[in-house]
Amino acid sequence: MSDTFKKDGKRIAVIVFASLVMAMNIKSFVRTGGLYPGGATGLTVLILRAAESLFNLEIPYSVVNIILNAIPVYIGFRFIGKKFTLYSCLMIFLTGVFTDLLPGYVITYDTLLISIFGGLINGLAISLCLLMNATSGGTDFIAIYLSAKKNMESWNLVLGVNVVILGTAGFMFGWDKALYSIIFQYVSTQVLHYAYRTYQQETLLIVTNKPDEVCSAIYKTSHHGATIIRGEGAKGHDARPLVYSIVSKAEYHNVVNTVKEIDPAAFVNSIRTEHLYGRFYHAAID
Repeated sequence: MSDTFKKDGKRIAVIVFASLVMAMNIKSFVRTGGLYPGGATGLTVLILRAAESLFNLEIPYSVVNIILNAIPVYIGFRFIGKKFTLYSCLMIFLTGVFTDLLPGYVITYDTLLISIFGGLINGLAISLCLLMNATSGGTDFIAIYLSAKKNMESWNLVLGVNVVILGTAGFMFGWDKALYSIIFQYVSTQVLHYAYRTYQQETLLIVTNKPDEVCSAIYKTSHHGATIIRGEGAKGHDARPLVYSIVSKAEYHNVVNTVKEIDPAAFVNSIRTEHLYGRFYHAAID
């Protein structure tokens, strides 16, 4: 069995599981609490509720969700990656089907608990997709596109877009559920910040007596370059080379472990990089 077949099989299995988790979350938490999850999913729920309350019309979830994802899917196919987009379409399709077919189980009627734990589950499902190089659709495509182009996380921008959607929902159906939905979306975004770190960067300052070997190891492990700064110890005034590099948060632990293997006496200081301008290597998304 080829490595590519195993990798694709793993991606499909995780995406099926993630879509099942998201569908169950929609049926058991989102709908029970009357929440709006944001993004294309939130717009879908908003349209379904508007159709039901204003026109007494029930529309299948999957139909509306697929239509709303048409433009983001084009962005993904055109600018991000073909396989990435195809797997994302699989996630969108399966989530819609599972949402239409699965029964809903009420776990709690407490809206605050629903907002918190529903947000946790939603963020987990999206993170699983992202770790497999796929998305749950909608604004996630835009977030990945902006993150890759701007070398920054875009989830806070997506949160801002979702606040606009939720504000519309509050205007149409009342602010109580809309405000709880903002809590839901905020919790989901925090889970994404923690679980998906590809577009977070870490600055490394490494004092080592093996600067050339450390630089080579950083490049071999992460494909990121490094700069050697000729430093001097303050006490003995002996040479203290300093290696400066920036790596993604997802690669950070592997890089540091590799550096410690090469030079166990290395002194490593890591600083979270808030803003980064210029060229920064990201592996191509297939």
